[in-house]
This record gives sequence, C-alpha cells and structure tokens, in this order.
Amino acid sequence: MNAPPAHGDWFGQPRGLSVLFLTQMWEIFSYYGMRALLVYYMTKQLLLGQQQASLIYGLYTAAVYFTPILGGVISDRWLGRRRAVIIGGTVMALGHFLMASESLFYFALLAIALGNGLFLPSLPSQIDGLYAKDDPRRGSAYNLYYVGINLGGLLAPLVCGTLGELYGWHWGFGAAGIGMLAGLTVYVFGARYLPPDAARATKAAALPRAASKLRGQDLKQRLLVLLAIALTVMLFRGAYEQVGNTIALWADSGIDRRLAGGFSIPMTWFQALNPLMVVVLTPLFVAHWTRQARKGREPAAAQKMSMGALGVAAAYLMLAAVSGAVPQGQASWLWLALFFVVLTAGELFILPVGLGLFARLAPEGHRATTIAAWFFATFGGSLLAGALGTLWSVIGASYFFALMAAVAIVAGAVLWRLDRPTRRAEAAHAGNSGAVAP
Repeated sequence: MNAPPAHGDWFGQPRGLSVLFLTQMWEIFSYYGMRALLVYYMTKQLLLGQQQASLIYGLYTAAVYFTPILGGVISDRWLGRRRAVIIGGTVMALGHFLMASESLFYFALLAIALGNGLFLPSLPSQIDGLYAKDDPRRGSAYNLYYVGINLGGLLAPLVCGTLGELYGWHWGFGAAGIGMLAGLTVYVFGARYLPPDAARATKAAALPRAASKLRGQDLKQRLLVLLAIALTVMLFRGAYEQVGNTIALWADSGIDRRLAGGFSIPMTWFQALNPLMVVVLTPLFVAHWTRQARKGREPAAAQKMSMGALGVAAAYLMLAAVSGAVPQGQASWLWLALFFVVLTAGELFILPVGLGLFARLAPEGHRATTIAAWFFATFGGSLLAGALGTLWSVIGASYFFALMAAVAIVAGAVLWRLDRPTRRAEAAHAGNSGAVAP
C-alpha cells in the first residue's frame, strides 16, 4: 500500500480528507438538490400519476446505486480512482444540465446514474490511504466525512428546492449541475493532497501476493458477513428511502405548513432537516461513543446498526399515530420536523457505521469494489422503496407508515443476530483469533 501523502494537517486531519468531503459535499448538493425536486417535477410538470412517479423515482435511485458495482471494478482494474472521479463527475454534471429539457428527461436520469457509477465508489475508497495503519484518527475519519458531505445535503433543498418551487423547476436543476462542477473543481485542484493511484501493472502484480496472505476461511467469513449485512441494509433502505418519495408527498398534502404572518414553509425545505440533523447530532454521538470506548462499553458495529434501524422504526410509528389521529385533516408541521430528528438519529447509528465496516473489511486491491458493494444495498433498497411507495395511495398514510416501521424492525432484528459473526470477522481480519465476547 502507498504511504499517506506527506502534507500538513487541516483541523487536526489530513488535508486530503477536507478535499474529499468538499468534493462529495458538492456532489451530494447536486444529487439531493435534484432529488428534492424530482417527484414534484414529475407529478406537477410532467403530469405523471403518483404510482408511475414513485416507480420512476425508485428505479432512478436504484440505478444510481447499482452502477457503482460496475464502476468500482472499472476504477480498481483500469481507470484508477482519480480518472474515475473526474470522468464520472463530468457525465453527472452533463446529466443535471440536460434536465432543463423535458424531452431529454429520461436520458438525463441515465447520464446521472452512469456518471455516479464511476464517481461514488472511487471517492470514499481514497480515505483509508490518507492515514498510516496505526494512526488513531482513522476511527473517526468516516464520521467526519459523513458530516462534511451532509452539508451539501443541507444546502441542496434550500437552494435548488427554493429555485425550483419559486422560479421554475429548470432553475433548480441548473443549480444542481453547477454544484457538481464546483465539486470537480475542488477535486482537481486538491489532488496533490490525495494518495496517488498505484500503477495498474504494479497493482496487478501485487494483488496475488496480497491475496495469498489471506487465509481462505478468513476471507470467506468476511465476504459472507458483508453480504448478509448488505442484504439486511437493503431491507432497511426500503423504509428509509421513503424520505424523498412518500414522505415528500405527505409534506405536500398531509401537514399544515403555515406559520405566523401567512408564510407557508416550502415543502422542499423539510428535505434539509435530515442533513442538518446529521451535522448537529454526529459530534454528540461521536463524543458519546468515545466515552463509551474508553470504558470498554462502546457497542459493536452490528449492535449500533440494529439500534439505528429500530430508531427509524420509532420515527415511522410516530407518523402512523399522528396521521391516524387526523385522517381527514392536516397534522402540524412540527410532527414532520420531529420525525426527521428521530429518523436521523437512527440513520447515524447505521449508515456511516456500515460504510466504515465495509471499508475496514475490504480486501486489499479491491477497496473501491467493496465500497461499491455497500452502495449496492442502496440499489436494492431503492427498488424496494419504489415498489412499496406504490402502496401509498392504496392503503392510506397511517397504515403505510406502520408498514415502514415493521420493515425497519425486521431489519433491526436481523442486524442484531449478525452481531457475533460480524465481531468474529473483524477480529480475524485484525489478526486476533481470540474468543468473541458473548
């Protein structure tokens, strides 16, 4: 493995971490900005029915997280991570600008999905190369990265959503494209702070040696654990990915968004609450987990993920009760705000924790591919979310939210059962063959 770049730190972390999260911050800005408008654009501008719009939304978000499987392999084997990021980001920016034309709508969605396939796994797979193996900062790197990129998610609905609602959908999509170009600019000018890509000939020669050092049983155990977690997170995503789908529809028609003075909260603004809570809550959780770790009480990765799924279930149960209490009217917007607080608290226990787990257990030379496998869970979950979303207009809001809670509870129960196998895989990977605590 290449040594970490020898540069000074920014804010106590390698400079490359700032470059990576600023790059992805702008990519997230473009993606979430476009996503905040997508369902409204289809139903209000293209005049598609709710069920058709939900299916297209689910297929699009699924494609965004399916293409990284192929993109990760292309990055690891041929392009290298830097060229994959630049090519992928350029194609994504083109797709966002093509959204300005209604006749190119489906082609624009395809371009964004294809570009994302190269971009998404190639960026976070560079994080580990910024740190030496014994660097104590490695443990918090993915949490800090997750906070950084969610700044883009916070700004996206406020900028792109507001432009789309008030001045026209195409203005919002154009702002998303500009955000993608900003991310590419940061990446290109900050490339000197990132770990260099190994020459592909050297990498090809090194892979058999690295693989030969892995005991077959160790590698098999790790891959089986990662597969089981990915499938379970796929189920969890079926409920979680309703945020940009049916939750957005409920924000439009199921809540009272009026404030004093006759001002009505734009429906897209609620999409900013999730990334805002990520930024606010992450330092609190990281500090809490650090204190637990010092006392030897920090929950294992699968335990955290299970608690996160149950937290998301609690958020949906709250909405089920609220919507059931006002079946013919509109609930206060405060309930939707509280939903995002509880949902995000659960999210922070599962999504960044899972990403870090996949990065730690990734075989050498296949890091981008392994990170892509984590995003494959989002692909399957998005397909499931789109299919589940078609039930929205059939069974009603209260029963639908109760169903989403049930889906998250099942995922939480399975993740809890995966705790021991996950800890055994981590211990084996670290070279520790001792017993796993019960």
